[in-house]
Amino acid sequence: MQYSLSSAEQILGLWSKTYNTQGKPDWSHIFPYYHEDIVFKDSIQEVRGIENFRALCQRLTDRCQELKMHIPDIVMSGTSVFMQWEMTMMFKKFPSSTMYGTTKLTLNEEGRILLQRDYYDLWGDIFDNIPWFAGPYRRFMHKKFG
Repeated sequence: MQYSLSSAEQILGLWSKTYNTQGKPDWSHIFPYYHEDIVFKDSIQEVRGIENFRALCQRLTDRCQELKMHIPDIVMSGTSVFMQWEMTMMFKKFPSSTMYGTTKLTLNEEGRILLQRDYYDLWGDIFDNIPWFAGPYRRFMHKKFG
């Protein structure tokens, strides 16, 4: 079977199956669309290779009791795909946190994902969900960074 991504609708359909409405995510159906030399990078880490990427996905699954993702917008232009997303992580001992971000996928000539870069405000989105900390954190950010 040839695994090739060719449209925003196809990608949205695959990602929509990954994060179900209850429980843990299942990436098994999208891993074949990743190139074996995938480079994944986000605000806190960079991993190279499909096995390291699979391990990263497993760590995220293990950390959360439940994960949900909503993708309000997706655009594909040539070999670049941009997805806007809202990920809600439900933890075992802490309140749920919603993170807002964007992913850029870069496809190779065969339509497989060679690079995934996730952009999000890790600390802001987490701190916004801690009632006693959200206000002081946002005031500090406004004072120091405008």
